[in-house]
Amino acid sequence: MHPFLNIAVRAARSAGDQIIRRMADRDSLNVASKKRNDFVSEVDHEAEEIIINSIRRHHRDHAFLAEERGQEGDSDHVWIIDPLDGTTNYLHGLPVFAVSIAHQYKGRLEHGVIYDPIRQELFTASRGSGAFLDDRRIRVSGRKDLNGALIGTGFPFTDHRYLDEYMAMFRAVVEKTAGIRRPGAAAIDLAWLAAGRIDGFWEMGLKPWDMAAGALLIREAGGIVGTLSGGTDYLKTGHILAGNPKVFAALGRLIQPHLPAEMKK
Repeated sequence: MHPFLNIAVRAARSAGDQIIRRMADRDSLNVASKKRNDFVSEVDHEAEEIIINSIRRHHRDHAFLAEERGQEGDSDHVWIIDPLDGTTNYLHGLPVFAVSIAHQYKGRLEHGVIYDPIRQELFTASRGSGAFLDDRRIRVSGRKDLNGALIGTGFPFTDHRYLDEYMAMFRAVVEKTAGIRRPGAAAIDLAWLAAGRIDGFWEMGLKPWDMAAGALLIREAGGIVGTLSGGTDYLKTGHILAGNPKVFAALGRLIQPHLPAEMKK
């Protein structure tokens, strides 16, 4: 395991342990609303602090892009962190959430970790070295088309500007596949896609920390990640489409007629 990946794994496990310890206190946690339907708890801050401190013990000169603290530092090495992806699930006691950590060097994703502390599943990837669930190599599914495919998504829960377009996409996908799943944590969706548990995924309005580690996992597992219109700047736009090569293409053809005009550029 690459030293940077090993650092990320230890940080993710430590944060996950704290998240689980605090579950018993979730009804009394301090919770703030960043904006409509977007919540942050003291556990998010605690987990983020654990991750950043853990990495800084080894690399004090590295930069961070973290969900709660934003951008810190200036370096070719950037750690992209979501300390608790699925906060709303966590606050309701719904056991679907994860820690997501990615390492980026000169703008290129190099290492990624997604840790599910409930199931104690550790998803890891390093560029050019494949993707793994614990010690087992994983691959995206081998499904050849949308017939029988299971697709993941996330609803536009904070920004409803594109709700009509999204619902048109949703209907189109429902009619052509075996079904749609919405766990409520994009990191989990992307990790499951890399492991072949779902065949494709799309969502609008995500942030880099939601996608970075999962995108690398999918690519290293043999899948494709892009924007909804087929571009490559999903970390910038926040609009993501992913799947194995055949599902990626078929899902793109299905949803692209319903894209808002500004997303077709």
